[in-house]
Amino acid sequence: MRTVRGFGSDITLDPKKGYVSVRRAKQIATFHASTATRLDVGLKLRTTPATARLEAAGSWNGMVTHRVRLADVAGVDRELVAWLRAAYDEG
Repeated sequence: MRTVRGFGSDITLDPKKGYVSVRRAKQIATFHASTATRLDVGLKLRTTPATARLEAAGSWNGMVTHRVRLADVAGVDRELVAWLRAAYDEG
């Protein structure tokens, strides 16, 4: 969260019942504790194609375009931070 907040002073974290919304002027990402062992990160990336890791969100969440499933802290890497930054830049 510290890294995401460092993108700009306009970032707000808005806790909801089942997830945390990351907002700029609009929602750019979400963090969901999907299971006891997995965190899902939703990203709004309109121009980025899906990959094996950066899945199309599909019906999982209509407010984001992509999802990244994290099973452990090692999944929080440069690639994920770059996608979060891209979502911020697009937002």
